Amino acid sequence: MILEGKHERSIRRTPDGAGVCILDQRKLPWEVKWVELRSAGEAAVAIRDMWTRGAPMIGATAAYGLAMALAVDARDDALAAGYDLLVETRPTAINLRWALDAVRDAVAGLPVEARAEAAFAKADAIADEDAGLCRSIGEHGLELLRDLHARHPDRPLNILTHCNAGWLATVDYGTATAPIYLAHDAGIPVHVWVDETRPRNQGALLTAFELRNHGVPHTVIADNAGGLLMMKGQVDAVLVGTDRVTANGDVCNKIGTYLKALAAFDNDVPFYVALPYTTFDPNTASGADIPIEERDPAELTLLSDGIATVRVTESPAANPAFDVTPARLVTGYITERGVLDRI
Repeated sequence: MILEGKHERSIRRTPDGAGVCILDQRKLPWEVKWVELRSAGEAAVAIRDMWTRGAPMIGATAAYGLAMALAVDARDDALAAGYDLLVETRPTAINLRWALDAVRDAVAGLPVEARAEAAFAKADAIADEDAGLCRSIGEHGLELLRDLHARHPDRPLNILTHCNAGWLATVDYGTATAPIYLAHDAGIPVHVWVDETRPRNQGALLTAFELRNHGVPHTVIADNAGGLLMMKGQVDAVLVGTDRVTANGDVCNKIGTYLKALAAFDNDVPFYVALPYTTFDPNTASGADIPIEERDPAELTLLSDGIATVRVTESPAANPAFDVTPARLVTGYITERGVLDRI
């Protein structure tokens, strides 16, 4: 990722190797603040309270959290307790459980005294792999965007995205944004319509911040504006990330994604989902079987800028964090293996 003019990753080991540093996404874009996580408990808070977010990034943070737990106590009961603490923080994104399973499996047969070092090594490998996977997603997606631009070479390629599936949501490059960054760097004129993504505004706050840092032309729009833009021919493709893709190809992503897919289908706009293999869940048959996280209604009923909080309604509110887009509405899946028409 390009941050303040230099390349960074979204998560890195502390200088002493005993913890990790992450960007506090709650502060962005107004303040770039790195925070240190030094325990499994701190990692759990960071994931649950969305200091950090995005399926691959949650997985990497959880992996390091479990390693930090084992650095304190690596016995079997402590391993189980650390796993349980972290796996309950966010129920929908499959990368969380995948990463914790990977660390647990890597240390299960080792002597207690060797477990912490092995756990940190596995967490490092998970982070390195995610950066590589996202780079590969970008390279395959670049060819797709190149082909799309060739259809209208006289104008910029207009991509609509929802939520934040960028480098903040991964270790580097992002999923849905990786092709966009590589296309921009390759000289393809790209313009991104950025959904604000209520109620936490990950698009307006985070995706726009990323694109601005990378120099990619973009425009923030209200969540409900996408359908009109598609109807007017101002969107060439919709490109989103995902928190889980099930065995039948259903896509679970930030609430509002399904409505974008419906609008894209009605207007013959291709709808692509970018994901690494770690976000594919072959053990869940369809989107109907995914637990949908219900977050605090205060995210909807209150607005805060960190200085003042304003109540926008006195009425009861519901705050589902995700929805499910049926596989029939997905044009293709951009993966590290290529662009697939079925998963």
